[in-house]
Amino acid sequence: MPATWQDQVPRERYVVPDDIQDLSFQMRAKCLPLDHAHALSCALIDALPWLEDEPRAGIHLIHVAESGNGWFRPEDPDTELLHVSRRTRLRLRLPKDRLNDARRITGRTLSLGGYDIRVGESAIKPLAALTTLYARYVMGHKTDDENDFIDAKLAELDELGVRVRKLLCGRRHRFIVPDGFVYARSLLLADLELEESILLQQQGLGGGRKLGCGLFLPHKGVRPVNSELNQ
Repeated sequence: MPATWQDQVPRERYVVPDDIQDLSFQMRAKCLPLDHAHALSCALIDALPWLEDEPRAGIHLIHVAESGNGWFRPEDPDTELLHVSRRTRLRLRLPKDRLNDARRITGRTLSLGGYDIRVGESAIKPLAALTTLYARYVMGHKTDDENDFIDAKLAELDELGVRVRKLLCGRRHRFIVPDGFVYARSLLLADLELEESILLQQQGLGGGRKLGCGLFLPHKGVRPVNSELNQ
């Protein structure tokens, strides 16, 4: 009896490339403006002038815990401040060949409009081999409603070659910049292929990388998704 029998060819183990990594600095600060995107970008570019023209670089906004011991993350950028703990980190997403250049800010004080950050020692954080990613801020437009935003991001992801299986977006944020405002939403993507996850962490999504936008972080599902999307 004729038969066809094909053994499944095992897939080679994917090795996460190290050409893009996060550099995480210890930092000391008493408090910072809630809306510090533009001030942080300016302070870092002033200290590291090459950063402005490095297309693969991104600046993570400084983020502290949303709640703990009765304290909740503030929400009003006009009246409230972030209170920084010793565990808070300053993080840059950088090409590997720029890591040593960025370490030159160790020991320096960055001024963010009257609020100072003392930069400490750094550690490398490789991109995560996880297939659920979360970006706190992805740039959109002032006139976008949720559906407009999702449609635009689906088109951008398709152009990158990322097939979307699960996507959720959160509420809109607004940052003040010299010529007006930048509008963004949080975005979670799940069930990605590992190669797609690494590509998104390397490339980002949309503009504003120096303002903390479009930068994806691993999401392990420890906390309810909605609590993050509503930040």
